[in-house]
Amino acid sequence: MAIEHLSPKEIRDWTPAQKDAWWLEKVYRGNMPQLTIRSAATGFFLGGVLSATNLYIGAKTGWTLGVGLTSVILAYAAFRLMSRAGVRDMTILENNASQSVATAAGYMTTPLVSGIAAYMWIENALIPWWQMMLFNMTLSLLGVLVAFPMKRRFINDEQQPFPEGAACGVVLDALYTSGEGSSGMYKAKILAKAAALAGFIGVISGENIMKLVQQKWMGFKSFWHLPHNVDAVYYWMVDKGWVPMPKLAGVPLPSLGLTISLDLAMFGAGGLMGIRVAGSLLVGMLLNFVVIVPSMISIGEIAPKADGTFSRVHVLNTWALWWGIVIMVVASIVGLFSKPEIFVEAFRGFGRKRTDKKDVLGHIELPVKISFIGVPILGVIGAWMAHAWFGVSWAFGLSALPLIIVLALIAASSTALTGITPSSSLSKIPQFLFGAFDPKHPPTNLMTGVMCVEVASNSSNLLMDIKPGYMLGAKPRQQAVGHVIGIVAGAIASTPLYYLLFLSDYEPGKNVQAVMAPEGGQFGFPSAIQWKGVSDLVTAIFGGGTGKLLTRSIIISMVVAAIAGLVMEVLRIRTRGRFPLSPLAIGLGVVLPPDSTIAMFAGAAFFWWMHKKYGEKKETMGHKRWIGGHEPICAGLIAGAAIIGIADILVKVFLL
Repeated sequence: MAIEHLSPKEIRDWTPAQKDAWWLEKVYRGNMPQLTIRSAATGFFLGGVLSATNLYIGAKTGWTLGVGLTSVILAYAAFRLMSRAGVRDMTILENNASQSVATAAGYMTTPLVSGIAAYMWIENALIPWWQMMLFNMTLSLLGVLVAFPMKRRFINDEQQPFPEGAACGVVLDALYTSGEGSSGMYKAKILAKAAALAGFIGVISGENIMKLVQQKWMGFKSFWHLPHNVDAVYYWMVDKGWVPMPKLAGVPLPSLGLTISLDLAMFGAGGLMGIRVAGSLLVGMLLNFVVIVPSMISIGEIAPKADGTFSRVHVLNTWALWWGIVIMVVASIVGLFSKPEIFVEAFRGFGRKRTDKKDVLGHIELPVKISFIGVPILGVIGAWMAHAWFGVSWAFGLSALPLIIVLALIAASSTALTGITPSSSLSKIPQFLFGAFDPKHPPTNLMTGVMCVEVASNSSNLLMDIKPGYMLGAKPRQQAVGHVIGIVAGAIASTPLYYLLFLSDYEPGKNVQAVMAPEGGQFGFPSAIQWKGVSDLVTAIFGGGTGKLLTRSIIISMVVAAIAGLVMEVLRIRTRGRFPLSPLAIGLGVVLPPDSTIAMFAGAAFFWWMHKKYGEKKETMGHKRWIGGHEPICAGLIAGAAIIGIADILVKVFLL
């Protein structure tokens, strides 16, 4: 059935009380089962799995993928299959509750692969797992308490679109509308097939899994696995002396990371991000590693390592990182401040008192007093944790609290209007602000940045997930509880896995960054590299630096990058997104491992071509599979490859 909604005139003219009364009468589904034990358990399980895949993808790309639609389809399929065995089918609101729990869990991984990792790299020390878990949970709970008062304004009163959340509501409505269920099962099946394909390739290319199976279980003296790199055969011939080693400026291409990998997780991620972003990533990678870096090596501006060799990580950390960081910072700040309506919307009506005496939704909404009491308490707890565990002074920790509210309003406004949460842009604000006041103590800018951005992005993303519940008539109070369950699920799943995946080889005295992101390793932690780069830049600008950090050629590259980022972002804005390049993605292409960039571009190009080929042919199987199944296929490839990739590492840790 069609989802009930107000007209633009009604949104503009009606009072908040009228809108609430309309929703209660027309949309609210009363006592329909919602946050039941089975929906909570389903969301808890899916959230744990999807937070694990987000952790894997985040460590590889720096991107956090939305898991809302994926969790909706998986929960629907699971209960539809169980209903054939006599289990009562899940209601539409139970499914929505499951996706609320799952998405809240998925968002828990963001600080782990960004600011928290950067802190451990700079301090060269591990954060105890229980501190990491409690700090992350505290900030996420703070995000929930910040989100729900904003919910009354952004969703109930202003009826803001929250595009991705609205799409999730539409999908749910279609799945549970008579005659549309087959579409949901088809998407679930195509997701499962994509996951099985990626999983199978992951198994036969997993070095540790194949070693376990062939040597330990089958007793073979040696083992074989499908090479991870597509060009492995060529370099095998190089080793035999049959073909020459390809080089740039005398450096072998593999040393610069210029290889092609069989990475279906990155292929799927590229399919989701689109050709414009993936193409910009490719431009940044080629510009840096094929043009600029070889030129700088040739003229002696990039010196080799102590052993006389070069590597991707070496050239990135000693030279290339800086222009990549600058173009991202300039583009993100210009993009943020180019939309004054976001700031106007953020503070419009701020502090406005509700003139209606009776709150008709008071019995089902999360009471505002819980936020008014809980936000200061959790804020002080977060400041204490930052002080006691990370050495951030009380003054800076407490002064971050009002900035958190400001950034949360800005983030929520952006997410409401565009569906994009500007986490990367917002992170620079507290890093530069607090870094300027305390430039010689990096944990100050890093951990206050984590506090501000995690709460702001978590609260705005949760509003995105509250939107489908509002559209479908769910109880807001139960959604709040569901988000808390999801936070627990995400913390339990992601924190231990974080240590197993990235820190199992750590021993006291080792370099933490080298352990987590080794040269030639599969995890590059590009988001953490950005956070660390900005922190180092803040120290260099405001704290005097080391005297060796920024050479003349680096400074020139930063100036050129700043101008290029400004010009391209202005062109992108003036052309309303038609300008083909994203300066933010170009900078990210500098940081990402080239093989990941190539795989993502391949995925984006493939689905771009499928849309071009079948976009207008709506009655064909090609349209149904590649257009209708676009997101499920990509989600399945990511999930299958990520789960087997995680399993391969766990085999090494526990069984070999």
